[in-house]
Amino acid sequence: MRFLVENTAGGNPSWWLIASNGEKVAYAGETFASMSNAKRAAAAFKAGAAEAKFEVYEDKGGKYRWRAFRGGNNVASSGEPFASKSNAQRAADNVQAKAGGAEGP
Repeated sequence: MRFLVENTAGGNPSWWLIASNGEKVAYAGETFASMSNAKRAAAAFKAGAAEAKFEVYEDKGGKYRWRAFRGGNNVASSGEPFASKSNAQRAADNVQAKAGGAEGP
């Protein structure tokens, strides 16, 4: 896994966690005022992912997603929806276990 920090289509920076197959498996869930703020947020998620509280939920479209919280704040979201709750949970567990060892930011 590796962190990617770049500008979104709207021009503001954000971060993503990219799996070895190139898929975006986690997203900051927001954009930031500066590239340095986005990098700081990615580094904070990387440092605290193992202790974060991960929650799996059903979205409005009937698919499952996960989100991670630290200090009551949503710090990351799933990069994609999942057809089953168990697949979303497996993805969340994978991110929680591996984000701390990811390359970057």
